[in-house]
Amino acid sequence: MLKHLFTMTFSVCILVSATVRADVLTMPSLDWPPYSGKSLPEQGASVAVVRAAVEAMGHELNVEFYPWSRTVYLVKNDAQYAGYFPEYYYETDELLFSDPIGTGPLGFVENTNQPIEWSSLDDLASHTIGVVRGYVNTPELDARIANGTLKSSAVTNDTQNLQKVGRERLPLAVVDANVLAYLKENDPALSAVKDKLQMNKKLLVDKKLYIAFADNEEGRKWRDIVNEGLKKIDIEQIMQSHLGN
Repeated sequence: MLKHLFTMTFSVCILVSATVRADVLTMPSLDWPPYSGKSLPEQGASVAVVRAAVEAMGHELNVEFYPWSRTVYLVKNDAQYAGYFPEYYYETDELLFSDPIGTGPLGFVENTNQPIEWSSLDDLASHTIGVVRGYVNTPELDARIANGTLKSSAVTNDTQNLQKVGRERLPLAVVDANVLAYLKENDPALSAVKDKLQMNKKLLVDKKLYIAFADNEEGRKWRDIVNEGLKKIDIEQIMQSHLGN
């Protein structure tokens, strides 16, 4: 009886100890299907990858969804959030980036009636390019937009850019090819123009996706935990199972 009681007590202690060690990582993200979104299966491909990595290390992930500008603001100004995702890498002193959590093909959407040929970004100087306010694109494109070499028009989300391109109000807009495919199939706001939208045949880059952590003790702690977890999972398999490629 005493031996049985000792075994039960020891098992309970192990369970309690494991529970105490399991922390919850809370991060904001945005609705950016198929990579992230509150209503998506497992909250999207990128969320599924990060959750698998966090759980592989014995912890839990909680994701809250906000507009993009709010998502970035929270991590920089609210200590309860250790990081946000998905993000492209860029030079900054405020954030620390995880190892890659996947990739996404970034390019231009164009109207099927107005395909555009280009070899270098300088060839696009006569066109206005749609961008989403606050999004990082590529260093070369963002630098040209910032210095006025290329003209841009900023909106708050991808759907608005796609509507403009479909109605021939913009010749080009920056978009991830997987995002374009998802929105064409699932966004009712694009029903009238979706057949007029296509990816330009020349991609900008196959962009790596990251978690951007706050550059503080908590951010460094979770970056290291997630990076270890990413080594334990099959990132590509998880991404493809959600993207359907």
